[in-house]
Amino acid sequence: MKDSPFPSLSMPFDGERKSAARPQQAYRIAAATGIHRGDRDYQQDQVLLIQHPRHASCLLAVLADGMGSRSGGRTAADQVMLTARQLFERFDPYSDNPSETLLKMVKESHTVIRLTAVSAEQEPHSTMVAALVMPDRSSHWVHAGDSRIYHFRQGRLVHRTLDHSYVQNLINQGQLTEAEAHNHPHSNILMGCLGTDAEPPMDVHHVPEMHTGDALLLCSDGLWHYFMPNELGNTLHLLPPREACELLIGKARTRAEGGGDNLSLAVIRFEPL
Repeated sequence: MKDSPFPSLSMPFDGERKSAARPQQAYRIAAATGIHRGDRDYQQDQVLLIQHPRHASCLLAVLADGMGSRSGGRTAADQVMLTARQLFERFDPYSDNPSETLLKMVKESHTVIRLTAVSAEQEPHSTMVAALVMPDRSSHWVHAGDSRIYHFRQGRLVHRTLDHSYVQNLINQGQLTEAEAHNHPHSNILMGCLGTDAEPPMDVHHVPEMHTGDALLLCSDGLWHYFMPNELGNTLHLLPPREACELLIGKARTRAEGGGDNLSLAVIRFEPL
């Protein structure tokens, strides 16, 4: 994707699927991505959405929010994309363990970023979220940092990742509400990510079966910071993925009032035929 002050959207993935166990429940997957530089001078977010090269019913979405110097943050995010793509191309959805593959993506991305920091004398860091949609309609996630994955069903939140951040720890301890955390002065402090001296935090999640009407949203904090979950869910429920990306980027840019961070997102929606 080009680094542009305007939204850049991928061609939507649109494939028909039919469950072998439930042949009557035919569905299709519609998906799109969006990325925007915000009010920054350069783009450090990266997002990837691809079908498996040998199994069309398998889909990978990956998002990384790079941090560090101008080149360092982008380098870290690029390494996440490259590593994830390479491992996904070798992944066999019928014999390999999806969660183990996702964890390997985080670990190998972290190692490569650390090696880049040594050779280039930079301090590249990155968040990472990735979701695998499997041929059996299950979905597997991994995340590290404060980029998020949301799972909505008919517009209502089912589950989301919990940030590896200072304010999320305060929420977990009952010292802050979700609404208060949005405006907390230390909302940008992470407790872990890729590229640091310590091993990155790695949380996995498994959805046994995605239903028709379900949607997944992967996004960086440059986007989710400006929305409550119900607004995100309603948007993804009412609009096709491409239009949802455009609308959410536009609203985030308006609400940032000239102080917006890089932002990126990927939307995957299960639709009836």
